[in-house]
Amino acid sequence: MYRPFREYHILSILNDYEQQTLPLDLSLSNYNRSHKALGSKDRAYIAETIYAMMRWKGLLDYLCNDSPTWENRLDIYLSPEFESAKERNDIPLATRWSFPQHLFDHLVACHGIEGACEICRISNTAAPTTVRINTLKTTRDAMLNRWKELYPIYPCKKAANGIVFEKRINFFELPEFKEGLFEIQDEGSQLLADLVQAKPGDLVMDFCAGAGGKTLAFAPRMENKGQIFLHDIRKHALIDCKKRLRRAGIQNAQAIFEDEKKLKKLKKTMDWVLVDAPCTGTGTLRRNPDMKWKFDEGIVERLRGLQRVIFEKALSFLKPGGHIVYATCSVLKEENIEQAEHFMKTYNLQYAADTFETLPIMGGMDGFYGAVFTAKNPR
Repeated sequence: MYRPFREYHILSILNDYEQQTLPLDLSLSNYNRSHKALGSKDRAYIAETIYAMMRWKGLLDYLCNDSPTWENRLDIYLSPEFESAKERNDIPLATRWSFPQHLFDHLVACHGIEGACEICRISNTAAPTTVRINTLKTTRDAMLNRWKELYPIYPCKKAANGIVFEKRINFFELPEFKEGLFEIQDEGSQLLADLVQAKPGDLVMDFCAGAGGKTLAFAPRMENKGQIFLHDIRKHALIDCKKRLRRAGIQNAQAIFEDEKKLKKLKKTMDWVLVDAPCTGTGTLRRNPDMKWKFDEGIVERLRGLQRVIFEKALSFLKPGGHIVYATCSVLKEENIEQAEHFMKTYNLQYAADTFETLPIMGGMDGFYGAVFTAKNPR
């Protein structure tokens, strides 16, 4: 069957994605890199369609009956039948919201039926594009003035250094990005990083640093004084992290790999430890819609066990009187409040600040959780 140009590429990407284990965003990025002839408008339409289809895959599969191929899903997605199906009361609620039943059940248990439906509704929309201004190099006001005539933008309501772009652009090609004046970061993630109230001269361990997004956010507060140690078991992530730190002008940070002897010497020395724990990612499904289709019935328990192991390891780096921050991008109580209660009971900790918790907001921030602890009786 002949397919129009854009549909051909949409199906090529989705069929390729299904044959491997890469995340959707990386599959799309790899495809674009090998198809440089695709124009910017074509790429935008293709990406928007692919993400929308992935968000609504559950409902599309239901409407496909017994033949859920990407070709059939695309035909239904482009048909008038698809929009009207969202209102059909004869379709089970989880399917109508295009969520796996076991994930939907978890959301209902945590937030009630209305709250769960609202999370699903927002998770099936496109996330806003938010950047965080690097105050080591400039100010938010300066960047608002620099961009106001070029792009539709407005300042974040809560994040002091955040700016929202109403239209997606190719940020990585902007001279301001190459100069390290900003990073792309959700408003909720910026606020979560603010829980690390490190001062100039402090020692900080970012224990699950990944590519360093949270460190990039809190480091300017330290004015390049003190030291930040970024640790992760994924070496490739830390290599990317080093590039981002250089670009941002952060000079008081170093990456430490899992097998380095230096790691042992840092035990019980940190003023702050950040544990940005691996989690279900249920607060960021707008950006990673493929994640919900990888959610199986045992994943929460597996992750809870992993989170506890990681927290205990990270805690060993905290000095007496120091602060440890536990953070997730989950909206499930099993990964958030229940874990916080477990940590306090098991390790004789107490809250050192109000807990931070957000749910996905239409046109706003993603869902995050953060808790700051200190020892009850530091020695």
